[in-house]
Amino acid sequence: MSPFLLLLFLSLATALTCSASPQIHIGFSASPQSQTALFESLFTDPTGNFSLCFLRRNQNHLALAVIHVASSQPLWLANPTHLASWSHTTRLSFNGTLLLSDPKTNLLWSTETNGGDTLLLLNTSNLQILNKAKATPIWQSFDFPTNTLVQDQNFTTAMSLSSQNGLYSLRLGNDFMGLYANYPENDASSLRQLLYWKRTALEAKAVIKQGQGPIYARVNKEGYLGMYQTSAKPIDVQKFDSFQQNPTASSFLFVRLEPDGNLKGYYWNSNKSSWVLNYQAITETCELPLPCGSYGLCTPGGSGCSCLDNRTRFEPGVGCFGGSNGNLCSEKIGGDSYSVIRRTGVEPPHKELDGHVTTPSSAECEGLCERNCSCWGAMYNNVSGFCYIMDYPIGTMTGSGEDYKVGYFKVRKSESGKNRVGVRVGVVVGVMVGIVFIGAGVWMMRMRWRRKGVNGMLGEENGSSPGPYRNLGSDSFKSIEMSGQR
Repeated sequence: MSPFLLLLFLSLATALTCSASPQIHIGFSASPQSQTALFESLFTDPTGNFSLCFLRRNQNHLALAVIHVASSQPLWLANPTHLASWSHTTRLSFNGTLLLSDPKTNLLWSTETNGGDTLLLLNTSNLQILNKAKATPIWQSFDFPTNTLVQDQNFTTAMSLSSQNGLYSLRLGNDFMGLYANYPENDASSLRQLLYWKRTALEAKAVIKQGQGPIYARVNKEGYLGMYQTSAKPIDVQKFDSFQQNPTASSFLFVRLEPDGNLKGYYWNSNKSSWVLNYQAITETCELPLPCGSYGLCTPGGSGCSCLDNRTRFEPGVGCFGGSNGNLCSEKIGGDSYSVIRRTGVEPPHKELDGHVTTPSSAECEGLCERNCSCWGAMYNNVSGFCYIMDYPIGTMTGSGEDYKVGYFKVRKSESGKNRVGVRVGVVVGVMVGIVFIGAGVWMMRMRWRRKGVNGMLGEENGSSPGPYRNLGSDSFKSIEMSGQR
């Protein structure tokens, strides 16, 4: 056997052994080799359904991930916010601690464990570090979810799911599950979380027992997302489309916090080799946190997006203005720091989660916001007298069509002119282009007629003019000549 074939055989054998083994031991080390692969498997679970691998992100970057092999779908990422370079210098090693490093940034991620001797991938997709002397794992990936919760994985009050773009998170409260929008504070050094969806435990099958410990959530293979406390019976059930269907050995469920802020569930259809949408926490587009971007207006019924300010152009993916973070407290308060938009027939999409006060008029409600530099807007209901103060940057409002609901919104002047300027510039450019085209058309017509006139006169002299001058009488032609000589 030639040296080349021997090397190829050894490489394939190493790859097959690495990907087929359900565990690795102290001394293991690996680096990405392929320059084109979507992922490189390091080892798999006993069933071959899941794999720990190097996953390519953004062409030239790498994440350490557990994936669903049949679909290449990532279920867990070790380093979602600090990606490594896809390079042979990036190295994963296990010496009791699992760590990812490269020469440029040194340590990128680590389990920060001591005393581990085996790394194991279970058939649940759970990655564990074991110590033979201990009965329980000293570390496991199920304790550190990213944006995904798989079936039979416990989700506790100490954990959170975070969307891939970092804008949204899922957390548990004392008796509820909530979705939060993450807004940077004024100094941008910390995040403020705004609750935009809440599921309170209905306590249908079991009762929450005070003092008996916090609740937790779990995706049940029978087809629901349940909240639990001390009993095996759930205190709340959110049913999936596949609820109580007979599960098979190849069936697999998970929920994921998506970049649009929705929590969605998926079911693996092994017959069609595809994921099927199985559950949505938010079913109406206008109830999502930012379906139309900042200062946008979402009209229920699929009518699309527009802007709170009618003079502003809506831009998909951006909204109506660039958006603002923090507050206005660090700026001059008054007309010089912001402009105001007023709009009737709109309301916050999650007003039932916002606090409110009662005021006698919309002017009083606006005044509460105007005098508060941390307030970005106020909504007033002329029927109930409820005044909702929005002390967070304005996202997307919902169109209600009810004129007694009045909105008052502040916009930083640095933002307020951007899209309007774009509209004005577009109009001016359009007018100028139109003038140029009209002028060019007039000039071309004049030149054309002048050429036709000359050709007609020459043709008349030869007795064979093809144009309109051919039918002119001799008296008419003479009058043209005479007028030209004056």
